[in-house]
Amino acid sequence: MITATLKALYTRDLLKLKQEITLYSNEENIWRIDQNILNSAGNLCLHLIGNLNTYIGAQLGNTDYVRNRPAEFSLKNVPRQELISQIDRTIEVLEPVLGSLTEDQLKSEYPRLVAEETVSTEYFLIHLAMHLSYHLGQVNYHRRLLDL
Repeated sequence: MITATLKALYTRDLLKLKQEITLYSNEENIWRIDQNILNSAGNLCLHLIGNLNTYIGAQLGNTDYVRNRPAEFSLKNVPRQELISQIDRTIEVLEPVLGSLTEDQLKSEYPRLVAEETVSTEYFLIHLAMHLSYHLGQVNYHRRLLDL
């Protein structure tokens, strides 16, 4: 079933995000921006954590997570260790939720309107995995360009 694949991909990419955050030689650079790079790696990390905990954790796993999307982009200087802990907690939330989804749930309509259209849960989970991968690539480039 696709849930095993999704679980493996989410875990792989969240562990890679954790590695990227750890690889910054200067912790302050996690929050660095410049004229052409407007989102710091720290803010992208917070955004991914909020996104996955909302759309998978709260929506599909019925956790009590409440998202504050504006804070994902406005918070600054969250300690590296706190980011890493939040990534670890996100993995702990996602694994059982993804592992519990049935084929019928995957084929059914995702319980929330997405970009003003209805999509299947399976479609949206793949979309979220691609969103994670996209921002993970941005974090990698951010580190290599701005961690001087």
